[in-house]
Amino acid sequence: MSDFIEQGVVKIIEVIGISEVSFEDAIQRGVAKAAESVKGITGVEVQNMTARVKDGKVIQYHANMKLAFAVR
Repeated sequence: MSDFIEQGVVKIIEVIGISEVSFEDAIQRGVAKAAESVKGITGVEVQNMTARVKDGKVIQYHANMKLAFAVR
């Protein structure tokens, strides 16, 4: 099957990627970790980005995402 889903069913799961580096890193980590157990992820939609702050500095980045993959 190709990476593009022409027909069938797509399942959506929600994950939160977390990083101490950046929002982009949080997204990459979230997708990579999910891909360890979910095969064939074809898309990601970033729903929300938040951060933890301590002593006036961002210490942790959170990316709430929806991941799509074909049901096989």
